[in-house]
Amino acid sequence: MKRPAKKSIPDTNTIIRYLVKDDDGLYAKAKAFFDNVKTGSEKVIVLESVIAECIYVLTRIYKVPREKASASLTGILHYKGVANEDREELIRALVLFSERKLDIVDCILCAKADGPDVHLFSFDDQLNRISASGKR
Repeated sequence: MKRPAKKSIPDTNTIIRYLVKDDDGLYAKAKAFFDNVKTGSEKVIVLESVIAECIYVLTRIYKVPREKASASLTGILHYKGVANEDREELIRALVLFSERKLDIVDCILCAKADGPDVHLFSFDDQLNRISASGKR
């Protein structure tokens, strides 16, 4: 019986080096890695905690505009080798992040609560309205 291929879990630093290209040596390694993810020859799982930390680092440390940070991470999530079961939810969260003045964790909550059998429980009225408006 054939064993499933191992998947890598890139950390925040790897993704940041790839996106901001501020260290030539680390960027080269990250680019080689993500080139393989793009073609599907490398399988990865991008954790939502890493997405949240990347958003923080990109927008707060590197002062990347919300829309650009969101688009860059969404681009990575579209790579052929991304094996996340929650890929579409993370993409919805990033789109919501680019459109609204919500923090990324709230955007992830809204995206995760967008299913027919899931309900967001929050004391934040704005968050509840956004979550309810996204229901199909």
